[in-house]
Amino acid sequence: MTRTIAGLPAGTRITDHISLGVITKTFPVERIDAVLSKTGKTSQRNRDLPAHIVVYYVIALALYMNSSYREVLRCLLEGIRWLLGPEAVVKVTDKSGISQARTRLGSETVIRIHDEIVQPIAVESTKGGWYRRWRLVSLDGSTMDVADQKENENTFGRSSGGRGDSAFPQLRFVSLVENGTHVLFGTQLGSYKTAEATLAKGALAFINKGMLCLADRYFYGFELWNQAKSNDADLLWRIKKNICLPHEKKLPDGSFLSRIYASREDRRKNQNGIVVRVIEYKLLGVAGSEAIYRLMTTILNHEDAPAEELAALYHERWEIETALDELKTHLRGARIVLRSKTPDLVKQEFYGLMMAHFAIRGLMHEAGLKADVDPDQLSFLHAVRVIRRKIVGFAAFSPSGAKSAS
Repeated sequence: MTRTIAGLPAGTRITDHISLGVITKTFPVERIDAVLSKTGKTSQRNRDLPAHIVVYYVIALALYMNSSYREVLRCLLEGIRWLLGPEAVVKVTDKSGISQARTRLGSETVIRIHDEIVQPIAVESTKGGWYRRWRLVSLDGSTMDVADQKENENTFGRSSGGRGDSAFPQLRFVSLVENGTHVLFGTQLGSYKTAEATLAKGALAFINKGMLCLADRYFYGFELWNQAKSNDADLLWRIKKNICLPHEKKLPDGSFLSRIYASREDRRKNQNGIVVRVIEYKLLGVAGSEAIYRLMTTILNHEDAPAEELAALYHERWEIETALDELKTHLRGARIVLRSKTPDLVKQEFYGLMMAHFAIRGLMHEAGLKADVDPDQLSFLHAVRVIRRKIVGFAAFSPSGAKSAS
């Protein structure tokens, strides 16, 4: 079904919502400085590019994928002179100086800032963010091309097929998405050869009670299901048709209770089983649909979540495909390769990209609330263009912590 992109009501501009600055508002300098201190990355002397400026620079790189390193820095520094103090002289260093500053910062600190700040943002009134009492999230993965350098190839690997290896090395990542806002969080990065189910172990550590996590059949495994379930979140995962799920109790809505086991021996001895609820359904009259779909959930009471509703709800999992398209096509650019030459800086750049996406989605969520529209129906591409135009004037807080005049 083609998605209709909703606009804001007449007279409302998305630029009205970014006067305080998108990046600095989403990632306050105080929180960045706190992480820099914890990781020992606080600048020890007065440098041309202090560590907190480099963090903002890494995020800004994602907004200007087609621009040179120096041009991105120039655009950034024009908007954040206040971070260095009113008397400071801001210097746009050369490419070598930028690389050295990014190397000093490394990827670990950027990942930690990402993990601490990039979280679900839906509130009770967020349209599309909830199913009954649950916050809707989905799990999925994708790949991304990185610069064709030997070190990158050794670390990340390449895809291969009948026509040979891919033109560029590729990283693989797995993310959770908050369905109603398209916020990607809990993202885990690995080499191309790393299985998505392996990366999912790290991502699922970010789900918790009150969430309902949707996932495709390729993620299911007893260990991963049990891990996700242990975080007190509820699960609704599609499963393969060949998994043995005996009918133990049929429920009034057509679903049934069954058990899953870690091994055939446990199943044979009927020990250490986990009770699950299974929903089987068909999509009648839908071209290309499969003969039968099977879902498995931790929600055992059919009155809390009827089978028909869960079957319809599962297809909300495709929201993550839209979020990944935003990240890879509209923000990064369809034919753009991550430009960093070393694996550590590739990781740093990648998480900067994730943080930029989060900042944009946060802006769109606020705009959606004020306009009373579903935030995932607003134009992501328009928001990116607006932020690129306005980034040179995004000062939000003075070095003392007070709001600056604007």
